[in-house]
Amino acid sequence: MSAEFVEEMKERLMAERSDLMHKLQRDAQRFKTECKTGSGDSVDLASDESAFKKMEAANKLDANRLTAVENALKRISENKYGICLKCGKKIPEERLRALPSAVLCIACKTKDERRR
Repeated sequence: MSAEFVEEMKERLMAERSDLMHKLQRDAQRFKTECKTGSGDSVDLASDESAFKKMEAANKLDANRLTAVENALKRISENKYGICLKCGKKIPEERLRALPSAVLCIACKTKDERRR
């Protein structure tokens, strides 16, 4: 894996991290604002609760993505980026281009998915 490719992936991961952090901050601010203005009848409150649960689920997904991105950046700094955590083989560049935070090669990921 070339140094240029790793640098390209690092830049993409850093941009994704920045985007996710901004999104999570924006959503947290929106959540605080909506909580302060939350008033109304029981139908309004139920609707608000449903919306908050959806927002919470989306934020959890974004937080998990952020963790994966930060872990990938850590692997880059430790010169371990692009190595499958299960078998130790190199993860193909095509897979990393599609999913820069990938930790498993295609074969190991396929085995994992079949077990589930």
